[in-house]
Amino acid sequence: MEGLLEAGANLHIGHSVSNIQGNDGSRFPNAVVASSAIPQDNVEILHAKSVGVPIYKRDYWLAKLTEKYNLIAVSGSHGKSTTASMLAYVLKAMGDDLTAIVGAHVPQFPDGSIFYGGGKNFVLEADEYDGCFLGLSPSVAVVTNLDWEHVDIFEDEDAVKSIFRRFLKQIRVGGHLVICGDSQGARSLLDQIKQDTGLKYSGGVVSNQSSDLWGQGHDYKIITYGFSSFNDWYAESVCPNVQGGSDYILCERGRPLAQISLQIPGVHNVLNSLAVIATVLTLIGDKRQSHESIACLKLPLSKFMGVSRRFDLIGTIYGCHIYDDFAHHPTEVRAVLQAARQRFPNKALIAVFQPHTYRYLPQDFFLAVSFPVILSYCLRLNLDNFLSRLVVLKDDFANALSEADQVVVSAVYAARETNDWNINGKDLAASIIGPPSEYIPCLGNVVDKLALQILRDPHPEIVILTLGAGDVTTVGPKLLHELQTRSQDARH
Repeated sequence: MEGLLEAGANLHIGHSVSNIQGNDGSRFPNAVVASSAIPQDNVEILHAKSVGVPIYKRDYWLAKLTEKYNLIAVSGSHGKSTTASMLAYVLKAMGDDLTAIVGAHVPQFPDGSIFYGGGKNFVLEADEYDGCFLGLSPSVAVVTNLDWEHVDIFEDEDAVKSIFRRFLKQIRVGGHLVICGDSQGARSLLDQIKQDTGLKYSGGVVSNQSSDLWGQGHDYKIITYGFSSFNDWYAESVCPNVQGGSDYILCERGRPLAQISLQIPGVHNVLNSLAVIATVLTLIGDKRQSHESIACLKLPLSKFMGVSRRFDLIGTIYGCHIYDDFAHHPTEVRAVLQAARQRFPNKALIAVFQPHTYRYLPQDFFLAVSFPVILSYCLRLNLDNFLSRLVVLKDDFANALSEADQVVVSAVYAARETNDWNINGKDLAASIIGPPSEYIPCLGNVVDKLALQILRDPHPEIVILTLGAGDVTTVGPKLLHELQTRSQDARH
């Protein structure tokens, strides 16, 4: 909000009919853009409709915003923010006067989460939640992976695949699909092209002349990346480096081309960088310039520092390293813990995990009504018929968290709802096999427990990771402050 105020935005806290009117009490906005979290009976939505102000959801708004650009839409269940911001950072460093919008704060972006330029390229993080990416028409679509995420929207992984297939239908004629060939879910999209739709996938080109599923007359080229040598672009000889990240040899169709160095940790970021390399070289297009282009992108790749709340160092005290990460899905939790193990192979890992949201809805419910109606209607339903996100993913979370050496689970962060089920973080903590795990519902008590544990051994070789999409992000700074305060008190 501070950034918006500095940019000249007129802000209101809380919802009111008066917010729709201008300062003089008579002017109305040209449009209202509403998040998926805003129900249709919101007072501002109702008032805007009553006075004829159009209401746009994010999908329509992003489509209008990007329609005149060469759109590069970065999608996928995980890694969208990091890949999109890395891509924008590298293109900018290579001289592209692009525009970019990323759904996270990027410390190396002057304006936090955007670049605004005068060039033709537009890099956008394309979110599948609520079908937000279905209004886009990308010249290049990137699919980092495909997993069962947003279980409040998608009943199962097949539902996720279905919406991604609809997204690929939006790729412009003559465009490109850059996709991770190692992701089983993403690879299934390619397999379905060959097996289910009758389309030909040969030599990296999809020609669509008959199937409505992929859009009439749509032709686009496919570029794959990953660790496996069957991909167009792949990494081999991956190893940790002195920066705490990874080095690897970049290969194209069996030919080693260059050594790439990253300072951000984890093999998942190696994959993200491969997506960036494949996309940059796709945009350049001229194969004769590929070696020169790779030489140009190596430096910005090595300088990219990542995005906020992605393995974010909060501070170090008493030899204890405190990190924070947005991970709120089992795949993301596992990736973060593996990255931490890579960077700190000899330190104990303590994971503080806050489960995120409770519920998801049966798919047939979505066939009957629009999503804004669902959000309003949910508040009035008997929720016994709805399943719990924590129940659905509990075993996967338990398996992922078992890679830590100690686990603390807090109460569920209910982002959009209340707990209408007899389930909480205690059930998850009890299901973790291997490392000692404990349920501490209050985040303040988590801070106290960890502070006492660290102070008992003033030189611990440990790494603390706070994980989740909610207010667990406050634990790291509070813990650091508590330890600093007690350290000062001890000296006095």
